Amino acid sequence: MPDQDQRPASRRRDSASVGEVIDLVKDYARQETLGPLAGAGRWLSLGAVGSIFLGLGLVFGLVGVLRLLQTETTAFAGAWSWVPYLVVLVVAVATAGLALSRVKKATLGKEPGRGDK
Repeated sequence: MPDQDQRPASRRRDSASVGEVIDLVKDYARQETLGPLAGAGRWLSLGAVGSIFLGLGLVFGLVGVLRLLQTETTAFAGAWSWVPYLVVLVVAVATAGLALSRVKKATLGKEPGRGDK
């Protein structure tokens, strides 16, 4: 009869360990999926807000340069009135080129702070 008493106890341990394994797998899946997704969402939202502010700042700065060239200088009066627009266009293209040159595809997928340059 001792075998019958041990059998239900071992079944209870097996079922408890199966339940624990299932809970462990669920917790692991949450940790490995929801954690990185939350980090990526935070990274994307901060990047979007930053790019909006940088874009607005660039537009305001370029309009300021255009107005400065149009109102404070007399060299572009008459037939040369298109030159301030060309100057602002060149500054905008140079700024965009500088920004694009700073983006490196090798570092886009890596986390910062790991010593990779």
